[in-house]
Amino acid sequence: MYQNSPHTPSLFIEELEELFSAVQLSAIFPDQKTFPDCIPKRLVTEILSEYRAQYDASDFDLKVFITENFIVPKVEAVHFKSEVSKGIEYHIHSLWDVLTRAAADHHGSLLALPEKFVVPGGRFRECFYWDSYFTMLGLQVSKRIDLMESMIENFAYLIDHFGFIPNGNRTYFLSRSQPPFFSLMIELLSEEKGDGIYEHYLPQLIKEYAFWMAGKNILNLQNYIEQHLVMMPNGELLNRYYDQLNEPRPESYLEDTETMKQGGKNICLEIRAACESGWDFSSRWFKDHQNLETACTTDIVPVDLNSLLWHLEKTIEKAERRSGNTINADIFHKKAACRAQSIRKYLWSDSKQTYFDYQRSAERQTDFHSIAIAYPLFMGISSQKEADAIAGKLESDFLKEGGLLTTLNSSGQQWDAPNGWAPLQWVAYKGLLNYGHDDLAEKIRSSWTSLIEKHFTETGKISEKYNVENTDLRATGGEYPNQDGFGWTNGVYLKMKHQH
Repeated sequence: MYQNSPHTPSLFIEELEELFSAVQLSAIFPDQKTFPDCIPKRLVTEILSEYRAQYDASDFDLKVFITENFIVPKVEAVHFKSEVSKGIEYHIHSLWDVLTRAAADHHGSLLALPEKFVVPGGRFRECFYWDSYFTMLGLQVSKRIDLMESMIENFAYLIDHFGFIPNGNRTYFLSRSQPPFFSLMIELLSEEKGDGIYEHYLPQLIKEYAFWMAGKNILNLQNYIEQHLVMMPNGELLNRYYDQLNEPRPESYLEDTETMKQGGKNICLEIRAACESGWDFSSRWFKDHQNLETACTTDIVPVDLNSLLWHLEKTIEKAERRSGNTINADIFHKKAACRAQSIRKYLWSDSKQTYFDYQRSAERQTDFHSIAIAYPLFMGISSQKEADAIAGKLESDFLKEGGLLTTLNSSGQQWDAPNGWAPLQWVAYKGLLNYGHDDLAEKIRSSWTSLIEKHFTETGKISEKYNVENTDLRATGGEYPNQDGFGWTNGVYLKMKHQH
């Protein structure tokens, strides 16, 4: 799926041809992700040939055929028994080994990796890119530096082999990435291993940057097909989320096929781009702020992505300077300065004293309020005046009993109200600390960790997301049920409890 890569493994999903769509459209598994994660017991060509010979027989049973020819994956950590009496921190420290996996061989859609990694849990049986940074926050507290380093080595390996870090280590994720947190992982590891880490991973940092900035030299040509890089009205360069494919996602094949009936010809591309954002899904990406079939993700220049790429530029600058490459360091210093200026120009609203995403087709900011406004504080891009204004908005509009809302809009999507998510609590919390808003940061920390503790006491589980408006209710919304485990919630909880 990732173009022009000699290392791309065989995509058994594509080799299954009509058998794959038959299984997904018949919904023989409750979760659409199950079949793409199955492992063929023999050559896919043989399985497909046998299917074609049998499928129109009166006694043919598709589910029986699949279970006979594929190893069906189990839900991760489903048998783990919580010892609530020993406390939540004991639970999390014990879970790291339960959630640790190795993928030494290429099985089915799973991409082989050289080192161990931590999976989120539940239906997520692979490592995910941006999840892993927030998981690492907890691994650092647990003194599992070995696992942190192993996961970073895996991401460096993926960059070297595919030119970027995929959404997750699955062949069906090879058309997109996720929010670029690799530079923050390097920064985190440097706290344990020293600043030499920057020089060690400089080649991979530069390769990842090249992936996000592909096309810069030919951006103004009429025949250029835009990818992540976009040109703003006055010629500045910023970035958007993007996926290379415009077809149903294998892991959500039935849902996307249904959405295609209402959406336009590029709806699958827009849905996939939203998946790259990590916010899959939020009405932030919808033209009408309510319905998935109006997704217009590639039309939006997001404040969070561009803040992350500013950090990547600053990290490369630091690594180049440490390596003695002053000329390259100065180049990336200028790149970061230009991006910060463009973020302020296009994504900051003086009149409303907040950040907004930018809608390219309308050549104006959106009017959609989301917690992505905390990213420039998290990175340190904001001025003190801007940070003060954002702090006021976070407290007055986003902060609820159990923590911070993701957006102020209720759409039924999981990345909208009333839900809160661990990674975004951390981004806002740390961002506020960066600008001296310690009291508000403490309110967020206390509200969020208390919510996690309350639900753990009641259920013995730690979840992917939480209802922050009504802490007595469980979080809902999305294409699948709320998952237990859960990597990034574990990580952020531990880091917040030990941040002092």
